[in-house]
Amino acid sequence: MTAPASRMAHRDGLTGRLQRTEVQRLPSSIPGRDIVQVLTQIPSQTESGWHTHPGEEVGYIIAGHVEMIVGDDPPLALAAGDGFTVPPDVAHNARDVGDHVGVMLSTYLVRTGEPVATLHPAPAKAR
Repeated sequence: MTAPASRMAHRDGLTGRLQRTEVQRLPSSIPGRDIVQVLTQIPSQTESGWHTHPGEEVGYIIAGHVEMIVGDDPPLALAAGDGFTVPPDVAHNARDVGDHVGVMLSTYLVRTGEPVATLHPAPAKAR
């Protein structure tokens, strides 16, 4: 087993918007890709803001109720125990819709050297 990289803070588009803890960052067996795992807390009635990732996101809701809109797809109602995936470079938004903090654990398979998240304007239909 390989020890995870240090938990040093990496800044990206979501820094300061949500409480996020980078759990681990490791080189992937796929050249040019890193595996990054992040624990995110979304306060009640708060949204992440529309953003993209330079690779796949595979997530799991640990606590709370989160509405996830991925691209043009209908909103997903997610609760503790639900998983979700987001394709690379697809704008999406997560919003806590419950009375308590939403907590999710996401694993990203991202292009090396790029920020894990980049903010984007909301699509016209979401405004």
